[in-house]
Formats: sequence, C-alpha cells, structure tokens
Amino acid sequence: MAAPTPSPIDPIQLPTLAQAVMRNARFPQLASLDGDQPRLRPVSPVRTDGFTAYVANLRSYHKTAEIAANPKVELCYLDEHHDQVRITGRAEVVTDRTLLAEIWEANPLLRRYLGTPDNPALIIYRIVPVRVRFMREWAIEYHEVPLA
Repeated sequence: MAAPTPSPIDPIQLPTLAQAVMRNARFPQLASLDGDQPRLRPVSPVRTDGFTAYVANLRSYHKTAEIAANPKVELCYLDEHHDQVRITGRAEVVTDRTLLAEIWEANPLLRRYLGTPDNPALIIYRIVPVRVRFMREWAIEYHEVPLA
C-alpha cells in the first residue's frame, strides 16, 4: 500500500491552518513534567489569543506543583482530520485583574463551579508560545509556524 501524499502547504497559510486546527480541536492535550516523568492530560482552554492559550486549573490539581517546579509545557491540538498543532511554551500564572475578569465573564462553567473570580482554588495559566509546529495527517513532517 502506497503512503498518502499530503497536499503542498503554502508557508504564508501556516498561521491560518494552525489556528483552524486549534479552533476545531475540542480538548488539546497539555504535557508537563512530574520530576523526570512526563504527564499528559486533556485541557479546555478558556481563552486563546493567536497562539497564546489560557488554561484554567485548580490549585489542588497535581499539575499545579508540576508547573510550579518546571513551567515548560507543550499543548497538542488534534482535529478530526488528524491535523495537529504543537505549541511549546512556558506556563505563567495570570495575575492581571482585567484579563481575569474578561476570562471569567466569557466562561459560564467557571462561574457555575467556582462562584467568584476571587476563589482561591482557581489559577489561570497563560501558555506563552516559544515554538509552534503544524502537521497534516500522515505527512510525518512538521512545519514551523511563525509566531509574529
């Protein structure tokens, strides 16, 4: 059986293609490190600005300690066509009150389960990208997506 031949990709279209995958992927996977053991879990971003993703978390979750010890993380988005986007970045805690209020107002599930944006259990992480890669299904070749 011959391997499928992926369609050629215009490098100018890479940001648009990658952001489409991000919009269509329901639950990207977040990778972090627990000491020397990688950990992977689905997350539901509460906001996305370009390739910067915001992820809600509870302080009691194990990934809180993992990210505090090593803020280097990776998000992997996979859409229904098996196209993928990998965002390598650093997780930082959002402290900007205006941004937190915007995220809070845009996310009814946060309001329903946490009651108030000042709930001490809540942490919002901003995943600041340092590298973004895009790959079409079965292409076995990543394309670097420009960040700027």
